[in-house]
Amino acid sequence: MLRLARGADKMMSSDSVLADMSSRYKAAMVLSGVGDAMGYRSGDWEFNFVGADIHKELKILGGIGKLHIKLPGWPVSDDTVLHLATARALLSGKPIGDKLYIEFAAEYRKGALDMKGRAPGNTTSFSISRHNLAKPDGYLSPYNKRGGGCGAAMRAMCIGLRYPRPDQLLNLIAVSVESGRMTHNCPTGYLGSFAAALFTSYAIQGVPVVSWGCRLVAELPKVLDYVRSVGRDVKENEEQWPYFTDKWTAYLQERGIDGEDATEARFPATYGVVERDAFYKSVSFRGWGGSSGHDAPMIGYDALLGCKNSWEELCLAGMLHGGDNDSTGVMAGCWWGALYGMDQVPKCNYKDLEYRTQLEELGAKLYHIAEEERKEFESQEAEDASQATTLD
Repeated sequence: MLRLARGADKMMSSDSVLADMSSRYKAAMVLSGVGDAMGYRSGDWEFNFVGADIHKELKILGGIGKLHIKLPGWPVSDDTVLHLATARALLSGKPIGDKLYIEFAAEYRKGALDMKGRAPGNTTSFSISRHNLAKPDGYLSPYNKRGGGCGAAMRAMCIGLRYPRPDQLLNLIAVSVESGRMTHNCPTGYLGSFAAALFTSYAIQGVPVVSWGCRLVAELPKVLDYVRSVGRDVKENEEQWPYFTDKWTAYLQERGIDGEDATEARFPATYGVVERDAFYKSVSFRGWGGSSGHDAPMIGYDALLGCKNSWEELCLAGMLHGGDNDSTGVMAGCWWGALYGMDQVPKCNYKDLEYRTQLEELGAKLYHIAEEERKEFESQEAEDASQATTLD
């Protein structure tokens, strides 16, 4: 037997979605950190590969509503440190191109100094150490057919806060790809960056959650067009390109949401922690669900689809499982915040979060610049329409 879940879409019509946009931006940043710290738990839960054991420990701690996420027991991992770095680079004022991308590399280099006890990924650390910040193109990394990990995706969500509008899609593509492949120069890796950013932009736009995955797959040809236009490692990218698309297409078919007219996701009637762990392994590259660029956003998305309008359920499925749960959690938390602000989130989950102040401040700044650009865009559209009417 299967159950159908509208998932988070039902909440699109609730009062919670009426939270002002500034609050949603700040919540997106803060709750990304919450999802990260919750899943990580100083490495104890990230590297516990049995979700049922994590849930038993959670019960002893009193459940989600009793988790007081604070230091020293609940630091953020490398995910949040580098997400902060992404946000700072986006706020640098540098134009899209080498100047902005070298800013990303510089911020990631700074972030690499704050990795004690945060379990940084090897691919990310090695790539950051190789960047030559003295050269305009010193952010470039060689093609790496094994660079399909989730390290690019886990830090990319706020790119969707910076470029949230549909008319900014090409900017979002360029920035998510280049900031991603400066460490994960492989389609599976940097397409995870694109997915994480794209889904955040969809959350801000209010796009129905059930359609996000189908829309992602539909936009992938534009990303390949961009990669070809840049002309770097094209043959290698084309050879490995199908993996990400094939994995996502199969997932969408599994959930019955591979068509544009889909309104509900299809889940097994029994889909608890054991069943989720098995499913997350099945979509993974080598058995650790959420550790790759394709399945980290996929698992975060699956949790959002199936959470039955509940922050607690989102945490149980998206942050607390036997996979790379801080990386799936950092995304799921961000998307919840971008959609609904702090709705349903217990204060103890976030009030003493490490780097909470910085996350809120960066969220507010990202909102300010996005809002200013929105006003400029709408003003220009109105002016163009007026001129067209005059010409007629």
